[in-house]
Amino acid sequence: MARRGQRQNGARRPAARQRARALDNEGIIPVLARAVREVETAVQRGRVDGSTRTKFQVVALLVREERQRLKADTELTESQRGEELKRLDGIATILAKTAARDTSMLALLAEDATMSDAARELKNEMLRAAGSEPEPEPEPEPEPDPLGVPATRRVVPVSVRQRQLSNPFLVPDFTVVPRYDGPRRLASWELLGPLFRSFEQGGASSSMTLPDPQPMRLPPGLELMKHQGELVASAADGHRTYLLADEPGLGKTAQALLAARAAEAYPLLVVVPNVVKTNWAREAALWTPERAVTVIHGDGHDIDGFADIVVVNYEILDRHVGWMSDHGFRGMVVDEAHFIKNKGSQRSQHVLHLSEKIRARAARPLLMALTGTPLINDIEDFQAIWEFLGWIDDKKPRRELMDKLEETGLTPADPAFYPAARARVIEMGIVRRRKVDVAADIPARRVADLPVELEGEMGRSIRAAERELARRLVERYDTALATRTSGKVVDGIDHELVRRVATWEREDTTTTSTGENVFGMMRRIGQAKAGLAADYTAQLARNVGKVVFFAKHVDVMDVAEETFERRGLKYSSIRGDQTPRTRQKNIDVFVNDPEVAVVVCSLTAAGVGLNLQVASNLVLAELSWTDAEQTQAIDRIHRIGQDTPVTAWRIIASQTVDTKIAELIDSKAGLAARALDGSDEEIGSSADIQLEALVAMLTEALEEREAAAA
Repeated sequence: MARRGQRQNGARRPAARQRARALDNEGIIPVLARAVREVETAVQRGRVDGSTRTKFQVVALLVREERQRLKADTELTESQRGEELKRLDGIATILAKTAARDTSMLALLAEDATMSDAARELKNEMLRAAGSEPEPEPEPEPEPDPLGVPATRRVVPVSVRQRQLSNPFLVPDFTVVPRYDGPRRLASWELLGPLFRSFEQGGASSSMTLPDPQPMRLPPGLELMKHQGELVASAADGHRTYLLADEPGLGKTAQALLAARAAEAYPLLVVVPNVVKTNWAREAALWTPERAVTVIHGDGHDIDGFADIVVVNYEILDRHVGWMSDHGFRGMVVDEAHFIKNKGSQRSQHVLHLSEKIRARAARPLLMALTGTPLINDIEDFQAIWEFLGWIDDKKPRRELMDKLEETGLTPADPAFYPAARARVIEMGIVRRRKVDVAADIPARRVADLPVELEGEMGRSIRAAERELARRLVERYDTALATRTSGKVVDGIDHELVRRVATWEREDTTTTSTGENVFGMMRRIGQAKAGLAADYTAQLARNVGKVVFFAKHVDVMDVAEETFERRGLKYSSIRGDQTPRTRQKNIDVFVNDPEVAVVVCSLTAAGVGLNLQVASNLVLAELSWTDAEQTQAIDRIHRIGQDTPVTAWRIIASQTVDTKIAELIDSKAGLAARALDGSDEEIGSSADIQLEALVAMLTEALEEREAAAA
């Protein structure tokens, strides 16, 4: 019996071993074992190709997943789990030895290593061979918008979709392929700073060499001035990037439209301030009537997606930047390009993104930045414009400009580098003409200051607030002086500390319990001057005809309009909250109706792009914070077609900070003159006028205290 039992047990043992071997050949581990041996053999023979590397990565990934599955499987006994993990360790050991032979494979073991499509497919094949069904691939998450535009804000007008469907195969233009950039002599130099400084140092007038005007076909009744024809001829000759910085009033819109026609740069994208959107459509219909133009309002549901010229304003660019990126534009014009000087702003990022997309699709697109005031406060205001034009990126010059700089044979360590670099940048496409040089028939202009006394309770209140602000500045100065830890001692007034205290005050934009900041003070001064400025405007209108009235704040405009109504003067109004149609209607009324004597304009809404030359007198009821804004307003009437001397009457509140602001605005006027016009005029600091006003106020208060103490 014992022997029979033994025979029976012995008979069962071979069958058990067979079942165990069968189990050993099931599942993913045998598949991995075969694959890892194939990888090991290939590496030993030195035949490591792409498929071998893919197999190595997939085996390593599946080993990890199987190890995690085994550790989490509660149905396995500890003995079974240990046996399976031991087999996986054997595979992992072969992987490690293989990677030691070819260390380039180690990168494939990293947790963040990317998997190719071939690797995913091989993984699925191995899982199916092991009797498992691969899990479905998760839906890919939509790529985040590079500009951070929410999906709910993006739109694609219906007619644009129709255009896309009619031409689905929009192929990039590779007719000009940039050559390889080899080692460069200037590669290790920081060049953007020196390039900007080269314009700060002055020099010859900033205008590239332009060819003589050529005969061209123009609509009946229209003609170009010589300076306009020169730029169009340049585009016809093949030049494609321009910073067109002609003084306001010299016809930049016509030059841009005709340059696009000469360059065949259609479809053409034109990005403009909202206030001039309608005017651009009118000008396009006037100068290039053979080209269809469409203007985008809001979501653009009513636009013509097949139009040759697409006009959009900065404020709604975020909704349309998606489809515009792939629309196939061959040209882009940015009007009032100083609007993009702040690279951190959304509108600047959208403009730069679109220009990059256009350059990627079209080999030589037409890119034009139009502005009569390219510098607002700093030479560095050039940077975003130059990036839009493709001359530089955010760190260095691009290939074409770098080639030109290399040709000089100079470095920023050589004094001669700066005038040479300036000349090379100008030839990239800077065009700057002054009225006095190219339009001698335009009458002269002058800015006349008209001091007014602020009387009554409001005047006394403003002067008291200024004294309180000066007292607060002195108190801050004294506190900073008393708590200074550096041990620095300065005889008399510490002007470095004065500037620091003024900076602190400027950054404190909230009204304190003891007084108000300089921003609120200037607004109150504007309110106090409103009635006086309106009275003077009414007198001018009675004596000289039509007058343009500019103000910064709505309440000042309201006071002016109430004054004109009491005086029986007809007026129209241009404000920021108007629709383009209403704004254009009000402009037309002022220009065409002889009974309308005054147009009341917002300095921000009407300070750019409008033609109000029917008037030759302008009243600035409030001061701007920049000379550029003031100049833009004046140039609404001082432009081509003006046949009368122009006077801008600047209303100044005497014995207030208003007078200091006016002086600072005038001192800032030299910045653009030096950078673009080759002027030798000395310029003041490029710091904000607000800061300079506070510095002057604190310095004056400290000087008065010292004089009293003496």
